[in-house]
Amino acid sequence: MKFPREFSLQEIAQLLKVEFVGSPNFPVLGCNEIHVVEEGDIVFVDHPKYYDKALKSKASVVLINKRVDCPEGKGLLISKDPFSDFNKLTQHFKPFKPSNLLISDSAKIGIDCIIQPNVFIGNNVRIGNNCTIHPNVTIYDNIIIGNNVTIHSGTILGADAFYYKKRKSGYDKLLSGGSVIIEDNVDIGALCTIDRGVSGNTIIKKGSKIDNQVQIGHDTVIGNNCLIASQTGIAGCVIVEDNVTIWGQVGTNSGITIGEGAVILGQTGVTKSVKGKRTYFGTPIEESRKKLKEMVEIKRLIKDKK
Repeated sequence: MKFPREFSLQEIAQLLKVEFVGSPNFPVLGCNEIHVVEEGDIVFVDHPKYYDKALKSKASVVLINKRVDCPEGKGLLISKDPFSDFNKLTQHFKPFKPSNLLISDSAKIGIDCIIQPNVFIGNNVRIGNNCTIHPNVTIYDNIIIGNNVTIHSGTILGADAFYYKKRKSGYDKLLSGGSVIIEDNVDIGALCTIDRGVSGNTIIKKGSKIDNQVQIGHDTVIGNNCLIASQTGIAGCVIVEDNVTIWGQVGTNSGITIGEGAVILGQTGVTKSVKGKRTYFGTPIEESRKKLKEMVEIKRLIKDKK
């Protein structure tokens, strides 16, 4: 998530009401999670396990809950609760704006588009040319949709990330300030949900086709020309490379990569990253030939015991 202008470290510290370490004029351009952080960004960390990763990341500023030596060329924001302070940044720079119109005045829709009844299109949405949006689709604020895109009934683009921190009092939500980008020539079936990124974008790249009742989590990137069948659930921060086929009722762990050209057979649990140009099956996931041989051997052993 980029800020509307360059801010100084001191300005951000004053906004959050925290101490800072580094030059008061140190430039700050945005804030992001660790997996998408860039130079000029703030990243937050609140667990000792991840201190080193955050301090050595591309982030220019680290929002942290411990006094540590400031790495050269970086700044620190010392916070009692980095999680909550990161939320303050999202609330300040990407606040929720209610809408009382089915199609926001600030939305821009290209030529030759068909928008069916009861479609909701939020603030600052951008829709390209020759798109068809079927009834009861919900498109949250700041979503970007390319050309020649079809979205079927009941689909939701841009719902919040499923991201919570457990407290003694319950669960605190990490606010979502990112977006969803749907590139050209994408088809999305009925009753799908594609969540917005926490601070970056969830992206469906050119030519990909998504069946009905598919869930795609926050900050996930679906590559070019992928096929994803019904009732698949893809977790947050997953990378699906180009030309991947995922058959029905597949589920994935978060933070994994599915390699280019891979085929994931139905009802597989993708528990780890897998290489491309191979076919996979089962839970835990294995190459399909190996998994099917294992199943045959198990049946043989059971039969022999009888």
